[in-house]
Amino acid sequence: MFFEPPSAQEESTRPPQPGLPAWDAPPAEEMGTVMVSGLVLARNPNVAITLPTIKAFRTGCLTNVDIVMRRHTLSPDDFQALQLSVYPHMITGVSAGRIPDNLLRFGVRFADGTKATTVGQRFDRTQLPQDPPPGPRLTWQLGGVSIRSGDEDASVITIGLWLWPLPPQESFELGVEWPVGGIELSIVNLDGAAIMSAAQQSVPYWPDSTQSE
Repeated sequence: MFFEPPSAQEESTRPPQPGLPAWDAPPAEEMGTVMVSGLVLARNPNVAITLPTIKAFRTGCLTNVDIVMRRHTLSPDDFQALQLSVYPHMITGVSAGRIPDNLLRFGVRFADGTKATTVGQRFDRTQLPQDPPPGPRLTWQLGGVSIRSGDEDASVITIGLWLWPLPPQESFELGVEWPVGGIELSIVNLDGAAIMSAAQQSVPYWPDSTQSE
């Protein structure tokens, strides 16, 4: 045999990989409750950033964001650079006291002034601590890319923003800023009470035996 499977001893030496902690990602075993939003966070001739849905879980909420871009007045090279700059792990130069203009950033702010943003987020999740950090946290979840038909080049990049823990039961702010995309600081209000209520309706994919009987 040319390719041989690893021996049982080699396989047994691999340490088990822990799952992502609750503060870093939505729970894998829970369905979540979808809330239709339809909000436009920001828009200009080349870029639209929208919030079609929010998915509420018992441990937090996932804000689903569409970043829609069209070439329009941009050169092909500038359009390509704009698309690539959506992904924060590809941006260099983020350091103390400096945020690059091409970094797309999101943040939430509660009524008491508490904030959480995606600025400075690390994308290496191989050594995540399992102990919960101080909340709140807003964690970027990479999504997918789609191309839409039309008379000009256009693309949609979908991302998720995981807010942990659940927000307070009052209105709070979601902000976005992207200088290279021509997006100045734009803020919309979200209903914390509605998100909390939806979270209580989230159900597990596999109810335990006592619930299913």
